[in-house]
Amino acid sequence: MTNDLKVDVPELIAAIYRETLGDDHLDTASDFFEAGGDSLAAFQITARLRDALGAEVPVALVFAYPSPIDLAGVLDLEPAQG
Repeated sequence: MTNDLKVDVPELIAAIYRETLGDDHLDTASDFFEAGGDSLAAFQITARLRDALGAEVPVALVFAYPSPIDLAGVLDLEPAQG
């Protein structure tokens, strides 16, 4: 079985950062904290990621991995078996 719907997860996260933090210049290497991120923004980001990816993303991961590229690297996005 092939997965025809490849998602560029770092870019998706960067787009969510841009929208949530109101900064069109953010990219996949941008730092959540340097961009003005706070706990409210982190919750908004994780809710949007849940909607976009269908996966729960703990808020703690946004704080521990503040750039989209780093956050994408630790997300477990394997489809559920069954």
